[in-house]
Amino acid sequence: MLRRSLKLIFCIALPLALGGIAGYFTKENIYNWYNLLNKPFFTPHNYLFAPIWVILYILMGISLFIIWQTPANAASKSNAYFVWGLQLILNFGWSMLFFYWKQIGLAVTEISILLLSIVIMIIVFYHINRKASLLQIPYLVWVFFATILNMVIWELN
Repeated sequence: MLRRSLKLIFCIALPLALGGIAGYFTKENIYNWYNLLNKPFFTPHNYLFAPIWVILYILMGISLFIIWQTPANAASKSNAYFVWGLQLILNFGWSMLFFYWKQIGLAVTEISILLLSIVIMIIVFYHINRKASLLQIPYLVWVFFATILNMVIWELN
């Protein structure tokens, strides 16, 4: 039981830690540069982003834990871990491109790749564990929304 709990903590801590690192590096530009950009009317308030991302990172971790615990062949699990890690790296990369390096246009391309990787992750996870796959739907919806927001911000600036 302790080992299972430690695995769950690890799975949740990993995306939360990477999100925290991205937040550390981008925090200053969010409050300064980002607030000065022209943004569409549907832009959420800044205070909503952190709690939403915390929830999404927790769901990512729980989903990974479920995949880890579900019996499946080694190739399927290896693919699942790979695509999960890839989307997490792309997630981090988008934050750095958009907020740290202020590359709005390049961030549009990157977030589009991130969106595709999330779709692939959901499909790969679905073949191992349906629940793990479905836990990623809020993440997909949020990144789809963020992609549109990124595109419009790029257009407006």
